[in-house]
Amino acid sequence: MSISKWIGASIGWSFGGPIGAIIGLAIGSVVDAMASSQNNPLLGESDYSQRTKRRPQHRTTQRTRTQRQRAQTRSGDFEVSLLILASIVIKADGKQDQRELDFVRRQFTNMYGKERANNAFKLFKNISKQNISTRQVCLQIRDMMDHPSRLQLMHFLFGIAKADEVVAESEIKQIYTISGYLGISNKDFESIKAMFYNSREQAYKILEISKSATDDEVKRAYRKMAKKYHPDKVAHLGKEHQDGAEEKFRQVQQAYETIQQERGF
Repeated sequence: MSISKWIGASIGWSFGGPIGAIIGLAIGSVVDAMASSQNNPLLGESDYSQRTKRRPQHRTTQRTRTQRQRAQTRSGDFEVSLLILASIVIKADGKQDQRELDFVRRQFTNMYGKERANNAFKLFKNISKQNISTRQVCLQIRDMMDHPSRLQLMHFLFGIAKADEVVAESEIKQIYTISGYLGISNKDFESIKAMFYNSREQAYKILEISKSATDDEVKRAYRKMAKKYHPDKVAHLGKEHQDGAEEKFRQVQQAYETIQQERGF
C-alpha cells in the first residue's frame, strides 16, 4: 500500500489543524524524497497541493468539539497522534536513542504489520525533524479523542521512555506535560507511570489508592480500575491495539493480586 493510499484510508479528523500541518509537511518530505529517486512518484505535488487547499481549516468551537467527542477515535487518527507524541518524548532527553526508535518500529510492526509500519516510520522520521508545539498538538487530540484512547497513548509513551531501560527525569516531565494538555488526571498519570516500575508500593498507585486503604476500598478500587482499563474500552481502535490495552488490564490484575498476597485476603 502506498503512503498516499494509507493516509487516505486511515486518517479522519487528524488531517486538519496543527496535526494536519505536521503530517502534511512529513508527507511532502517523503514524496519529494521518493520522487527524486524514481520517475513515478507516489503523489504528485500538484495533487497534494490541491488536496491540502481543499481541506477545511480546523475549528475548535464548543459545538464542533462536542460533536467530535461523540464520535469514536479512528485507528488512523490514533496512529498519527502516536507518531507525533512519540517524536516529542524521544527528543525529551536531548537525544534519540536507537533502542527507543527500535521500540517504536517494533510496536508499530506488531500492531499494524510490516508494510503499514514501514509507511508510518517513514513519516515518523520526518516528523521528528520538525519543531512541534506540544500544547497545540495535545489540545487538538484532547478535543477530538475519547478518554480511553488518550490513556492508551499515555501507556505507549511510557513504554518508549522505558525502552532504553532508564526513564530519564526529562522524559517523565515531558510525558507529564503531555498528560496535562491531554486532560489526563494526576491519578491516571501516576497509575500508568506505576505500571513501569516494580515494587509493592507501585501496586497501590496503579489502583489509585494509598497504602492506608481498607480491604473493601482496595476491592472497590480494583473493580473501578478494571472497568477503566478494560480492553473493550478501545475496541473501536481495532484489533491492532488490543495487546496494549490488555497489558494495562493485566497490570491492574497483578497490582490487585500483589496487595491480596500482602494482606492475605
